[in-house]
Amino acid sequence: QVQLVESGGGLVQAGGSLRLSCAASGRTFSRYVMGWFRQAPGKEREFVAAIIWSFGVTAYAESVKGRFTISKDNAKNTVYLQMNSLKPEDTAVYYCASSPSNSAIRSDRLYDYWGRGAQVTVSS
Repeated sequence: QVQLVESGGGLVQAGGSLRLSCAASGRTFSRYVMGWFRQAPGKEREFVAAIIWSFGVTAYAESVKGRFTISKDNAKNTVYLQMNSLKPEDTAVYYCASSPSNSAIRSDRLYDYWGRGAQVTVSS
């Protein structure tokens, strides 16, 4: 059974940092893409970042490029999202997801397993 468990969310002031973790189990994640998405109240879910596990290739949304970094720890089967210079507009529930396809990694439609989400709140 595939499980993705996020942790590390919380409340932070604008300009601060948080690191989200996604502990993954139940499949050989070296064959997959791991992504982070977020959903703010009243808005659609949007792509944040992704990493192709086997190659370490990364992709970012323009809104977070230069501020967020996605990384992985092979030994721990864990993906991280380091978030720096946080802004109030980054406030959202952040979801970790896994996709079996290297295509369209910015689209949520190919991701087949999702975590329950971690709340990130950035105060101004």
